Amino acid sequence: MRKKLRANISYGFTLLEVMIAMTIIAIALTAIMGSQSQSVTIANEVKFNTTAPLLAQTKITEIEIKEPDETVSDSGSFGEDFPGYSWKLSVKEASLQCPEAVSDHLKQIDLTVSCGLGENYRYSIRLYQFH
Repeated sequence: MRKKLRANISYGFTLLEVMIAMTIIAIALTAIMGSQSQSVTIANEVKFNTTAPLLAQTKITEIEIKEPDETVSDSGSFGEDFPGYSWKLSVKEASLQCPEAVSDHLKQIDLTVSCGLGENYRYSIRLYQFH
């Protein structure tokens, strides 16, 4: 009689193969998550760098249509349309190296638009107004 030899064939994975596969997946997921986090940060910066100059221009237009004597230091927010965005206006007499007759009639206006997202999100502009 002939005996049939049966080969001991295993169709599963070894523990080492599973551990290597899990390590590769962990490394790939870490890289993907880092990329996702970075893209959110960049998107926030782009949004601020687009919105802040437009809001500053709006504020400057409001300043320019006022009488020069009505322009005073102030601060506030941009309301419900732009939550988290605020502005600060600083008005003082200009101290320029120019003839006194001119510098006596100049105001230095500093406008800062900021967003509550962090210290990096500040946009400043300086304007001189003749009065």
